[in-house]
Amino acid sequence: MQHIICKPFEIYHFISNFAHLKKFLLNLNLIFMLNQYETVFICTPVLSEPQVKEAVKKFRDLITSNGGEMIHEEDWGMKKLAYPIQKKSSGFYNLFEFKVDPQVITRLEIEFRRDERVIRFMTVKLDKHAIGYSEKRRRLQKEKTEKEV
Repeated sequence: MQHIICKPFEIYHFISNFAHLKKFLLNLNLIFMLNQYETVFICTPVLSEPQVKEAVKKFRDLITSNGGEMIHEEDWGMKKLAYPIQKKSSGFYNLFEFKVDPQVITRLEIEFRRDERVIRFMTVKLDKHAIGYSEKRRRLQKEKTEKEV
């Protein structure tokens, strides 16, 4: 299967204005230059494990259903917050690393704001140095887990 990579801004701008056409072209394996992002979000500590997993699945599905590609996902578990947020002193931390069209970030952040299970989130666009550091961190983490086993 061949992929066509489009760089011209004009084509991208034209297609981004027509969401249905954009999805159709993505289905034809026309790949746009996707940016790489990292999102950390904190879920409220009053949730049970299944509820946290359901919230994580919701956001993962939002990314993948909009043409995004999940690169890495980490569940950091329950951690103490540096300062209280909404009168809560701990929360369930999750990290996503993914590639997606920049317009999807707006939709993702709107969903974070609407979801009462999320008490805080932050999304950053990764530059080439951050991507390299992230790959190195994942590789070292993988090697560490292999040594333990």
